[in-house]
Amino acid sequence: MAVAVETQKTAALTGNEAAAQAMRQINPDVVAAYPITPQTEIVQLFSTFVSDGLVKTEFVAVESEHSAMSATVGAAAAGARAMTATSSQGLALMWEMLYIAAGMRVPVVMPMVNRALSSPINIHCDHSDSMGARDSGWLQIYSENAQEMYDNLIQAVRIAEHPDVLLPVMVTMDGFIISHGMENVELLPDRAVQDFVGEYHFPYPLLDVEHPKTLGPLALQDFYFEFKRQQAEAVHRAKNVILAVAEEYARISGRRYGFFEAYQMDDAEYAVVVLGSTAGTAKYVIDQLRQAGEKCGLVKIRVFRPFPGPELSELLSGLKALGILDRADTFSTQGGPLYLEVKAALYHALKRPKCINYIYGLGGRDIDPELIRQALMEIKDLGSEQADGVGPIVRYLGVRE
Repeated sequence: MAVAVETQKTAALTGNEAAAQAMRQINPDVVAAYPITPQTEIVQLFSTFVSDGLVKTEFVAVESEHSAMSATVGAAAAGARAMTATSSQGLALMWEMLYIAAGMRVPVVMPMVNRALSSPINIHCDHSDSMGARDSGWLQIYSENAQEMYDNLIQAVRIAEHPDVLLPVMVTMDGFIISHGMENVELLPDRAVQDFVGEYHFPYPLLDVEHPKTLGPLALQDFYFEFKRQQAEAVHRAKNVILAVAEEYARISGRRYGFFEAYQMDDAEYAVVVLGSTAGTAKYVIDQLRQAGEKCGLVKIRVFRPFPGPELSELLSGLKALGILDRADTFSTQGGPLYLEVKAALYHALKRPKCINYIYGLGGRDIDPELIRQALMEIKDLGSEQADGVGPIVRYLGVRE
């Protein structure tokens, strides 16, 4: 594959615009969509590409998000490269069809703009929507900024459609913070993206009448378990595919991705684990603390499903203390979803750090440098030999008491 690094163009784009440009370059066969803030702009922009003849996509305007996913699943099962997009209550309304998409093993790719779930009604960012769907069988990739949204969306097509995977993928970005914030984005040439994603041929299309098959059948006690075991195996296999696709993408873009990004972790004694746009603010704080002699670091999770447990455990083992920041709560009293995954990953580590969980930013509440600095200082204190107990394991950062 030709190297396209030198021929990239820089454009000032919002996250939504970056996602729409990636979709234009992917040129899917079918896009079924229904508007919802703050995602609406993605499909609105894409619809203009359709009307202007820039893509060959069949654009289906449906009456709800449930219908959007239903139409997308149907198109994918017929053999089309199919996409949709949503946020918040839209994802919740798709709930039934999320499980059907994953269970039918159709490689749908969906940009998903994170927004709080009602009630009360809120249009701003937290991760309650995608975290609510974390066990639906979809692969989940999180983006720190518009550039990552663009890059992740292109890679997601290859990951989803790989014959060892054949699973749907949602690529997320933080609502308004990234979706409506403008920044410089490096865009690959159209031809480079088209060559990268290639032509898609679903191996089991419903419309292949010469080779009839059944998708979505009734499967009771005799076969249902085996379906789910195969699905689980596909998620395991996705880990190797994600890394292989990232390596190939690095050769044409110059941008390298993995399961997570380790920032200032080489000699770190304490660290935070984050998802999404918060990583940028946290890096700024860590750089300041590093200049003051503090040995702190950050791990930004990119791939939440499949969760990179062993790889993360190897990186975090030996730290004195660790804080996991969650922009969603499980209401289990045991902490947020990212915290529970990280703690589980560390269970078998010989040198487990002391861990605390911070729930923050719900409903779009700002997470500013001072709050992150406060958390890092608490984490440092937790790791000191003089620490008198752990204190509250789950803490609410930035909430009014």
